[in-house]
Amino acid sequence: MVTDEQVKLLMSLLNQGIVQLTAAAKAGMSERTARKYVRSGATPSAAKTPHTWRTPEDPFAAVWPEIEALLKQDVGLQAKTVWEELNRRHAGRYGAGQLRTLQRRFLDWRIKAGPDREVFIPQIHVPGEQGQSDYTDMRELEVIIAGEPFMHLLYHFVLTYSNWESVSACPSMTLFLARMLHGKLNLLLQLRK
Repeated sequence: MVTDEQVKLLMSLLNQGIVQLTAAAKAGMSERTARKYVRSGATPSAAKTPHTWRTPEDPFAAVWPEIEALLKQDVGLQAKTVWEELNRRHAGRYGAGQLRTLQRRFLDWRIKAGPDREVFIPQIHVPGEQGQSDYTDMRELEVIIAGEPFMHLLYHFVLTYSNWESVSACPSMTLFLARMLHGKLNLLLQLRK
């Protein structure tokens, strides 16, 4: 679509003595379009005519509250199903060409008043390219082995493409935690003395 600025640039270039073909190219339009605006002498906004034709009335305005109530009950309801029911109830009132109108009304309602749509962002996993890992602190489970609490972390690793998983207890982290807790217990016992 040609803008007023493009036509003004075209006219300015033509007034400078530049050939119409070159001026049209510099203004970003075809030579034929440039010729049209040179002949009319008007910008696109000045050439616009006001809307005078009649827009047809909505054929479903009388029954829309009833349809909207059905949509609120069942958001998956299809326009064709409702249109067929309306034709059954009001024989001859709705033509075949009005199904598309009803489908547009359904779409507008779903956008403006319908339920929120779930946002889904697909993830593409390529073999051998990505893995995920995490540690889980298992102290809350209070595992007892040979009468002693087993303070440990679990390491969980997953290959995202194949969903191959591995879980293992972390001895170094477990020992670190045990030593840390043992050291805190010794310190607390010394402070109490």
